[in-house]
Amino acid sequence: MTGPVPVVLVVDDEPAICRLLRMSLGVQGWKVEEAATAAAALARIAAGPPDVVVLDLGLPDRDGLEVIAEVRRTSAVPIVVLSSRETEQAKVAALDLGADDYVTKPFGMEELTARLRTALRHRLAREGAAPTFNSGDLAVDLVRRQVRVGGAEVKLSPREWDILALLVTHAGRVLTHRFLMERLWGPDADVQQLRVYIRQLRQKIEAEPDRPRHVVTETGVGYRLVVEETTP
Repeated sequence: MTGPVPVVLVVDDEPAICRLLRMSLGVQGWKVEEAATAAAALARIAAGPPDVVVLDLGLPDRDGLEVIAEVRRTSAVPIVVLSSRETEQAKVAALDLGADDYVTKPFGMEELTARLRTALRHRLAREGAAPTFNSGDLAVDLVRRQVRVGGAEVKLSPREWDILALLVTHAGRVLTHRFLMERLWGPDADVQQLRVYIRQLRQKIEAEPDRPRHVVTETGVGYRLVVEETTP
């Protein structure tokens, strides 16, 4: 990493998990801070939010979902949930409340660090990065409303563009079905309508629409626009 050292706040009451993250993230250039309770985490964030929060949902004093809701009232700090709750309902609840991503325990450090980097990039983009997106052969310019795949321009319908623009704005983050439907059509939308447009979008931007690499499905939850890692 270059630039200022990013600070990650690990909110978890399991000493073994905290030790693993402290060691593994530390050697990758992150400054790791820890909080074992919801109260300590909320106090730390209120004093000045870190760059990213890694949040367990099973805290001793409050449920992690309550922490997400409270943080989101005042802060847009990226939150990556790290939890043993594997149900689709738990993932949807956390993401709808404002979490940026969700990783289940047991987990791989490579996956977690990739999600943290994506969350950090998303925060920096919100703070003023150029409104363009490049990942693999996909390039999107939000200002010019242009989409290119492998250098060739792709024409999208207005609704296909709206969906892709939302995904680009939140690149790397899982967007739930409910979030997408409410933003695109309103609270009474039908999820099947969303699936039809996602399928049409994939036909235009994916080399293999049935095996998408850009717009991927998070089963039972929603969709994610993949941010491919690039080497300098």
